[in-house]
Amino acid sequence: MAPDWEHAFPLPWNPELAWIPSHLTFADAPFPACTRAALKRSLEKAREQGFQLRLAIECELYFLRRTASGFALPNPRETLVKGSYDAGRLFDGSKLVDTILEALERLGWEVFSVQHEDGRSQFEFVFDHCDALDMADRFVFFRCLAARTAAQEGLAAVFMPKPFADQPGNAAHFHLSLADSRTGANLFLPQPGEDPRELGLSPLGSSFLGGLVRHARALCAAFAPTVNSYKRLIKKGAMKFYSWAPVFNSVGRNNRTHAFRIPLGGGRCEIRIPDASCNPYLAAALALEAGLEGVRQRLDPGIPERESVHAWPERRENWLPQEALLPRSLGEALLEFASDALVESALGAALREEFLQCKFAEWEEFNVEITQWEIDRHGSLF
Repeated sequence: MAPDWEHAFPLPWNPELAWIPSHLTFADAPFPACTRAALKRSLEKAREQGFQLRLAIECELYFLRRTASGFALPNPRETLVKGSYDAGRLFDGSKLVDTILEALERLGWEVFSVQHEDGRSQFEFVFDHCDALDMADRFVFFRCLAARTAAQEGLAAVFMPKPFADQPGNAAHFHLSLADSRTGANLFLPQPGEDPRELGLSPLGSSFLGGLVRHARALCAAFAPTVNSYKRLIKKGAMKFYSWAPVFNSVGRNNRTHAFRIPLGGGRCEIRIPDASCNPYLAAALALEAGLEGVRQRLDPGIPERESVHAWPERRENWLPQEALLPRSLGEALLEFASDALVESALGAALREEFLQCKFAEWEEFNVEITQWEIDRHGSLF
């Protein structure tokens, strides 16, 4: 491990110890499959073009009790079908939330908001924008901090993308913008007359978004990297309400059913595909490289949709080309990842191959398992 001392910080619960983000090395040379180093390379490439990638992540998780068969809700009062922004449930978890927020405050990290999410005992911590490498480091540490804090209360901090079939999944929405590397000015903010579609992005921001749309199907493998991830990327499933998770490679204005959303006020792009299991270094590097390709080639992201795509009739979905749909499984996502030339260009051959080997092994292991659902469904059917 080669420590990156510039990004080290003291542990909030023990200032005599430090958390030191590091890069992997082998035989005194950089290890080519190090994802943090890959992000630093991409950020340096952007800097040479006069850009700085700014990133904010919405961190969603459940606080649950561990059981012999999985997880259970810690609070019997969690009975609302949809509990988003419910003050009572937020107060129920206030001790945990306050402890985490106090630790983040001691580090000087800006948290934009905290709220109870749609799921029962699900919470969301929204970090403010900062340099992409700093944000990736913070996301990794946040998962550790939340797990440690929850364990002190006898609970588990669960970042699994979809822990319950009838509850929403844990997203990690990315909010991106490019800043001028010298002045810090937001280059995604449109000037008067620059935004005829009223999307909320400058021509540069629109082209960046075009690159994300072009490569979205391949980037899914990094944004949603587990078998379980694709049980989150559904319209509804076993839930009683829509999931708000994307299923189409679509662009919308302030509409959360799209893979790419431009929030009110513009000047940034939200990628709604990533989930809480993602490697933020890998995901951010690929998003940046795809966006920079869009800028170089002045790609058009297409006309933004005004309506909720979850409300589209099924017949319309059947007419859509494959590139308009997000992958439905890890296996499908990996095939897209493997066939996209941008991936190797961005990450290098060694990291690309290491990721594919690891994830195809997970996909194969899952496919040979016999699940309880199969036994219940088919065990006595024939």
